[in-house]
Amino acid sequence: MLPDCLSAEGELRCRRLLAGATARLRARPASAAVLVPLCSVRGVPALLYTLRSSRLTGRHKGDVSFPGGKCDPADQDVVHTALRETREELGLAVPEEHVWGLLRPVYDPQKATVVPVLAGVGPLDPQSLRPNSEEVDEVFALPLAHLLQTQNQGYTHFCRGGHFCYTLPVFLHGPHRVWGLTAVITEFALQLLAPGTYQPRLAGLTCSGAKGLARPKQPLASPCQASSTPGLNKGL
Repeated sequence: MLPDCLSAEGELRCRRLLAGATARLRARPASAAVLVPLCSVRGVPALLYTLRSSRLTGRHKGDVSFPGGKCDPADQDVVHTALRETREELGLAVPEEHVWGLLRPVYDPQKATVVPVLAGVGPLDPQSLRPNSEEVDEVFALPLAHLLQTQNQGYTHFCRGGHFCYTLPVFLHGPHRVWGLTAVITEFALQLLAPGTYQPRLAGLTCSGAKGLARPKQPLASPCQASSTPGLNKGL
């Protein structure tokens, strides 16, 4: 059963669990930050995503992501980075007091640290947002109930030279496939918001603090093979 994560009690529980990691991570430098917006769409708890503009340069154009970007020297910390980027990308102003806490950092292929910032943004109609067309092609929400259904969960094998390199979760059957670091952050959020309901498919993924997946593992000696779980094999 999906817990009432939008209730005052649910918010307080999450804030308490994230308090220690939040205090530590706000004091550390990072390369980038993203906002993980927990919203209510027609009364249904959901996470808000963006589809990066196809006009952007770089390998991640056209990918699903959370709003966010690189830390600016003028930013006070990663929370301010995430809030600033969200305002610039979506025109959505999220007060700092709506931030629940920081999830476990993830690392991109260049080993840059990306810090996810969880915030409650309240009732929201994604279609009412006016995203920056230079950065965002689309804004959409996925209900937590959708993300928690096992038939919408899978994993992606990343391969190098025909060998397994590492595996990440993927969320399927929405408007767009959620994969890569965005899927890892989604998994961290689900573990926090729906404890006991969401069971991560990848051992070692934790939402904060404890050891888990942080960087891609070294290539293994086995060749890439198709999986019976919905997902993809991708070459690096």
